[in-house]
Amino acid sequence: MEALQQKIREQGIVLSDQVLKVDAFLNHQIDPQLMKLIGDEFAALFKDSGITKIVTIEASGIAPAIMTGLNLGVPVIFARKQHSLTLTENLLSATVYSFTKRTESTVAISPRHLTSSDRVLIIDDFLANGKASQALISIIKQAGATVAGLGIVIEKSFQGGRAELDAQGYRVESLARVKSLAGGVVTFIE
Repeated sequence: MEALQQKIREQGIVLSDQVLKVDAFLNHQIDPQLMKLIGDEFAALFKDSGITKIVTIEASGIAPAIMTGLNLGVPVIFARKQHSLTLTENLLSATVYSFTKRTESTVAISPRHLTSSDRVLIIDDFLANGKASQALISIIKQAGATVAGLGIVIEKSFQGGRAELDAQGYRVESLARVKSLAGGVVTFIE
């Protein structure tokens, strides 16, 4: 997706050979026009997959997930990281390790919103080591639902998450595949 790659080149900040900061348009300040294009692209990629729900993790995956859900006409569920007085009943949950925050969190979804008849599209902002994706897959499986695919905004292809998901047989569609962040320069897989 050329518009996304261009935005990464212009506004992304390489913090190290492992970390790309995109808070100017994706995960702190959000570019609504870019999110619309991202939603359009994911919807086009998965339009024939029978998607009934979209699942993401709060907070950075919410914007692209909502735009995709709007395009596909399906609800969006976000796995919550924070405990809530209103979210208490027999939660579907999993533990996820954040590469960039270097913390472990428990994420949860109410079983009222995810059923065994659902075909679920996972949307996330980044794919690095695949820990967030694996946590969401675990939650979806706990509900007895089917993972129809994963839509990733930015994939760090030099880390192992994609290979692990591919080996498990999941369909992964990434809109920008980063080959390297070496020398402070973003290089894409074309």
